[in-house]
Amino acid sequence: MTLSRMSRIRIGSAPDSWGVWFPDDPRQVPWRRFLDEVSESGYDWIELGPYGYLPTDPDVLRAETERRGLAVSAGTVFTGLHRGPAVWDETWEHVSGVAGLTRAMGAEHLVVIPSFWRDDKTGEVLEDRELTAEQWRHLAEGTERLGRELRDRHGLRIVVHPHADTHVDTEENVARFLDATDPDLVSLCLDTGHYAYCGGDSVKLIETYGARIGYLHLKQVDPKILAAVRAEELPFGPAVARGVMCEPPAGTPALEPVLDAAQRLGVELFAIVEQDMYPCAPDEPLPIARRTRRYLRGCGA
Repeated sequence: MTLSRMSRIRIGSAPDSWGVWFPDDPRQVPWRRFLDEVSESGYDWIELGPYGYLPTDPDVLRAETERRGLAVSAGTVFTGLHRGPAVWDETWEHVSGVAGLTRAMGAEHLVVIPSFWRDDKTGEVLEDRELTAEQWRHLAEGTERLGRELRDRHGLRIVVHPHADTHVDTEENVARFLDATDPDLVSLCLDTGHYAYCGGDSVKLIETYGARIGYLHLKQVDPKILAAVRAEELPFGPAVARGVMCEPPAGTPALEPVLDAAQRLGVELFAIVEQDMYPCAPDEPLPIARRTRRYLRGCGA
């Protein structure tokens, strides 16, 4: 196997792989340590993570990333667009700030995560698990509008991230979402771990909806822990704390076939390692990041 087999795949990592879920949390490593360690692990690309964790002044962030040989691949936002036009102004206020920093850092993608239907920590049900037909229409139309506005105002491409405990999660719901949205405005961020968590097959998705795959998140799930999580109906936060997302190659899906399928699409794609680890001991991420980068090189990436 040679590196050229994965010549179209650009590997990076994210604050999530260092246990970072919030802009500020005493259990998270300081942002300078994250930048030092992600560079030391052999990655060239990073995501912004939760807005405000890394410096939001682009001049400061550019200086800090460039001196470590890093570049930004994407920013991330959470949205509740299924709630209809009434949430647009609030959504845009949040999204536009993240989009401005993302574009100023030279990135071209914004990862969009739908809002959770239950509380990520307590498991409190916040709204119905299934969307109505009207809510699906709101979600599709709102996401298309977001894609159009971000393209026209910021030159960004949105990639929607199917995520556990959201309404865009299972194979059925992901297909419904893709079929309802304009390919010119909306692409997908396929997170291999979340899709497996929700019962999906990443290789099948790439082969079926290849033109819609605009970005990858690489992670794996521990099948035994996942079975217990499902049996206990745990929310995603406690499931992560239990270790449901694990270091590759210990879990599923196998990442080499995913990367092979992505390479066959014939387009350049970011593949960002994002091993959910919140909370974690501060010395835990670096060795895992080094081993994961070495493993991905062994896959040709």
